[in-house]
Amino acid sequence: VFSSVTSLLNMSVFKDQFVLEDLIQELKKTNAALSFGPLQSNGYISVQGSFPEIKFLRDFLLLKAKSLPEKDEREESKTSQKPKRRLQQHRPATEMNNFVHDATGEKQVVVVDTDIYRYMKHFYPRTFQVSSDVVISDVTDGDVTTISIEKAGSRSGAGQVLRVKERIEKQSLNLLYTLRKERIQFKKHTRDQKQKYTQACESLRRRYPSVLIIPYDTHIDVIGDTEVFAFTAELNK
Repeated sequence: VFSSVTSLLNMSVFKDQFVLEDLIQELKKTNAALSFGPLQSNGYISVQGSFPEIKFLRDFLLLKAKSLPEKDEREESKTSQKPKRRLQQHRPATEMNNFVHDATGEKQVVVVDTDIYRYMKHFYPRTFQVSSDVVISDVTDGDVTTISIEKAGSRSGAGQVLRVKERIEKQSLNLLYTLRKERIQFKKHTRDQKQKYTQACESLRRRYPSVLIIPYDTHIDVIGDTEVFAFTAELNK
């Protein structure tokens, strides 16, 4: 039985359009069963509550996120210096790290952003290295990946499972603060253009070793630290 979940929300993406304090108050009203921590200066806020309540909040945020303006619209909004809107509209960010606690300690679950999970698997594989007495499994559902850590033998104790969970939590939190993502849209959905972009990415990868490239049929996601911006700038030349 999962007793509690702690989620870390990033609200900073709305600071140019909305009053963050008002957004938090609105979330508190619509999610009275959850406990909200103080809003940090960098726009992050922690939320704690039961697993079903956090899942409901997650679904709510994902639904609201669909109405987020595109990047170009946000830049246009900045240059026009429009006043911040208050409570009539709000679109909470969906960047969350969920830490689920099992009452027995024999199973632990960490819910992370899928991009962060892929980056960890690629660049920090030792985070997931465990003995034969512990099993790690994962289930990806769109933007969210659920990582389960369980006992696999009688010799492994709850403490060992907990240590693995804490290691994953720590690494995912570190990446949450540092990772950036840029999306390269294909102008033409053709095999030739996809191959052209893929080859260009592979060529640039040597100069940007900390960048993760994830190709799709219609676009390429580029994930990494601040190198992401230089990488995409060169790719778009």
